[in-house]
Amino acid sequence: MNILALTSFTYIFCGDFAAATAQRDELTALTEVKGSLYWKAFAMLLEGWLSLAGSAPEAVHMLTSGTTAWRSTGATLFSPTQRSLLAMAYAEVGQFDDAWCCVDEAISTIETSKERWFEADVHRMAGEIALKSPEADTARAEAHFERALTVARQQQAKSWELRAAMSLARLWRDQDKVHQARELLAPVYCRFTEGHDTRAI
Repeated sequence: MNILALTSFTYIFCGDFAAATAQRDELTALTEVKGSLYWKAFAMLLEGWLSLAGSAPEAVHMLTSGTTAWRSTGATLFSPTQRSLLAMAYAEVGQFDDAWCCVDEAISTIETSKERWFEADVHRMAGEIALKSPEADTARAEAHFERALTVARQQQAKSWELRAAMSLARLWRDQDKVHQARELLAPVYCRFTEGHDTRAI
């Protein structure tokens, strides 16, 4: 079940939602056989994450239900991930107060739990939420994207750095800072020697 859950994670990050769904479905079936509430809750969270690509209301429902089920097992791991994904879902349905509440929870949980593996992407998602707001807050978005880049570089996490650089470069492109965007993104992208056909999400 651990392997199915984590490979589903990986497929989602690569944008291969069909493979992620297949892994999630197998995980869900196995949780029924084994009676594992922990992994059943994890499968619900994965379903919520996958729903973000299609139905934001369904994503909100599955992520809130999955989080409740997850917490009922006493689990705390992946809390920053859950909160930031729920923040994105809330933003997609226009509930920005709820979205920012989730972002704040994700950031404070990182500070208290020291679970930092997803920290860069929490800030990247916060930047995307700032841009989705009814009155796009580009300064706030840029600050979050830059924080995401800083964290990714400190952690030497190339994938997180590329995701943050892409978000910041898109913002700069939209502000007619095309040269700056290219100078930021090119050296990060060029450090990758494989995976150039991976879908950007």
